[in-house]
Amino acid sequence: MREAMRKTAHIFAIALMTAPLYGQSAAQADASAPKLEFVYEELVTLGASQPVGETPQGKRNIVPITGGTFAGPRLKGHILPGGWDWQLANPGGCFTIHADYMIQTEDGVIINVRNSGTQCTSSDGKRGEILTSPVFEAPKGKYDWLNGGVYVGTLEGATVEGKPAVRIRFYHAVGAAPPSTQAPSH
Repeated sequence: MREAMRKTAHIFAIALMTAPLYGQSAAQADASAPKLEFVYEELVTLGASQPVGETPQGKRNIVPITGGTFAGPRLKGHILPGGWDWQLANPGGCFTIHADYMIQTEDGVIINVRNSGTQCTSSDGKRGEILTSPVFEAPKGKYDWLNGGVYVGTLEGATVEGKPAVRIRFYHAVGAAPPSTQAPSH
């Protein structure tokens, strides 16, 4: 019994001594949180939805990407036709997208965009926003800065000349100053 109490006291003392290494105050957490920097906005035109049917994961659907435009502070151009958005509505009320398509900048550079996201319906039937996790693959050169970042997108429905489309805004997660106390690596 004494041995168990001694071990418990020892573990508690270690926890108290190391807590400052692992914990951050709210001010430290805010100071080290990444900031979002706007990259560009797409207006993507879509073709007719093609139902695949019910699968073990849910109802699957594919939507052709037919074109569109994009613009931002460092790049501008159009969306090439021929991409696809693979969609899945699962029985739990969530809807996922996995899009793969190409964009072409005004100066002729082609960049691959792979964008995934999820939207869930709450218990009261309201749809949540769609946040996406895009990955860019640009050739070496003027736009290769897109290759190494962490990006977040927002997606919402739109129309172009009465036809279905989506508006996607892409943001780069930019790190702030690191906190003064870092947790030790294991």
